[in-house]
Amino acid sequence: VQLQASGGGLVQPGGSLRLSCAASGNIFSIIVMGWYRQAPGKERELVAAVASTGGTTYADAVRGRFTISRDAAKKMSYLQMNSLKPEDTALYYCNARGTTMTPRQFDAWGQGTQVTVSS
Repeated sequence: VQLQASGGGLVQPGGSLRLSCAASGNIFSIIVMGWYRQAPGKERELVAAVASTGGTTYADAVRGRFTISRDAAKKMSYLQMNSLKPEDTALYYCNARGTTMTPRQFDAWGQGTQVTVSS
């Protein structure tokens, strides 16, 4: 299972970015897709996640500003980030957990995509 993240970049405070994550490979079902971030000198933390049921969870720091969504048919997740702040600067990773065709459970990570919020 492979995840490909895209959409990072440099944005001014108050701006917006949209991250995308595409899953591919031997996938039977995806149970949850999520976004994590890691800032320099800090541990990786959960930003947002969306389950196959549609239920979502957000970190307190981003609730109300970020929105996670998924397209099950395309095996993609999206993270719409609005009202960005300098403290949102980090390397953002997408994650997916589910079951392969084999079947086996998987817990896959994409490569990080850098988000920098600066004037």
